[in-house]
Amino acid sequence: MTDRPIRVILCDDHAMVRAGLRALLTGSDIEVIGEAATGQEAVSMAAALHPDVVLMDLQLGDGMDGVEAIRRIRAAEPAPRVLVLTTYDTDADITRSVEAGATGYLLKAESADELYAAIRSAAAGRTTLSAPVAGRMLAQLRAPRPTLTDRELDILGQLAQGLGNREIARRLFISEATVKTHLGRIYEKLGVDTRAGAVAVAKEQRLLS
Repeated sequence: MTDRPIRVILCDDHAMVRAGLRALLTGSDIEVIGEAATGQEAVSMAAALHPDVVLMDLQLGDGMDGVEAIRRIRAAEPAPRVLVLTTYDTDADITRSVEAGATGYLLKAESADELYAAIRSAAAGRTTLSAPVAGRMLAQLRAPRPTLTDRELDILGQLAQGLGNREIARRLFISEATVKTHLGRIYEKLGVDTRAGAVAVAKEQRLLS
């Protein structure tokens, strides 16, 4: 890095959160050059402004979620670093974010100094994880949990809402037969044979957002 400020884009669907982050970062060696309220806005803004780091929330309401935005931002050339800043620390969120290309994963409960340090580390290409997130990743390595595909996680999330196969198929724009096929794979991976069992194991192992 040179002596110039680290150029950052904020992506969060809450205007008050973005305003708070901008105020927090103003006056440091970090310059906020843009704010995005959606994943698509973040992708477009990153392509146009070429930031050093994108601070990315994961839950962005309707449309593209944070993980997909990370994937698209990191696919660009040159690709800025992406630092997740969220309240969610489920195994599924952490794994999907890292696999999509996130450089670090920080929880919003961290202090201002930890946020500054994480942004600087991300800009330099170093990985930064909140202590609880690092602990969860170590636990996963010591006792690997079932790995579900994005589609299986989608269906599991619908199951947790109490939806039947027909409703799930309609929401995800797939056939009921495809839903049943995915359910069979989910049951096998989780070691269960009922819908209720799948949801219970998913909650126990924090696979659901």
